[in-house]
Amino acid sequence: MIKILFVCHGNICRSPMAEFIFRNLVNTRGLGYEFQAASAATSYEEIGNPIYPPARRKLAEHGIRAEGHQARRMERRDYKEYDYLVGMEQYNIRNMLRILGDDPQHKVSRLLDHSKRPRDIDDPWYSGDFETAYQDILEGCEALLEEILQDRK
Repeated sequence: MIKILFVCHGNICRSPMAEFIFRNLVNTRGLGYEFQAASAATSYEEIGNPIYPPARRKLAEHGIRAEGHQARRMERRDYKEYDYLVGMEQYNIRNMLRILGDDPQHKVSRLLDHSKRPRDIDDPWYSGDFETAYQDILEGCEALLEEILQDRK
């Protein structure tokens, strides 16, 4: 089983959106049994909180349910648990490496670094633009999935 941890600052917008979008992609392809997706924060600010309502609504607009999420902070032990640790922006990567200490197996990446147009995903908490965040996250999740599937061949 391939395990992916999506990470953002608070774990209430981008990273849970990525978690549920990725799950939807693999389930739609009949690959859900091969993947485990989860999400976490680099901060303690939102621990225990559900997905932010505008993020939940945006997922629902695209037919994706986001039930049962509670924000949690990434921990050093996640490095052993997950095959991929995927941040949403460079700021997340810096904070992830502070938590992890190192990345000897090169598991840490930015989501859109897997796409044809590497870039940060803006935080919709500040921008209010959940549609752009959704589209960017979808692009990154599709690219990451394709990369993983190609690497397995």
